[in-house]
Amino acid sequence: MSTTGSGFKVLVIDDSNTIRRSAEIFLKQGGHEVVLAEDGFDALAKVNDYAPHLIFCDILMPRLDGYQTCAIIKRNQRFAQTPVVMLSSKDGVFDKARGRMVGSQDYLTKPFTKDQLLQAVQRFGTVSIGAT
Repeated sequence: MSTTGSGFKVLVIDDSNTIRRSAEIFLKQGGHEVVLAEDGFDALAKVNDYAPHLIFCDILMPRLDGYQTCAIIKRNQRFAQTPVVMLSSKDGVFDKARGRMVGSQDYLTKPFTKDQLLQAVQRFGTVSIGAT
């Protein structure tokens, strides 16, 4: 089952405008709808409004970090099954483990490539769409 062109919605949460923009370009080239959020608080409102199929979430953000953001999203019954992929410039075992503890399904190290981003969408896309 291909998710391309099927209205697959992806939320990208990152406080870096450069990362948000490059993720948006890569994902749109892959045929996906993209919603951007610049921090955890911004993201929580957008998750509720747009109900994305997949969320990419930066770990280090001001006000509400990625772990806290992911934990809050996962506590909401409506979004408990929505896959979350953590984004970090660190490729640490601790970060990956902590991400799993709050409910994230995967971890991408920044800077990511277009292929890495689209492969993550493909990996979780069929799971998420099948669940809705």
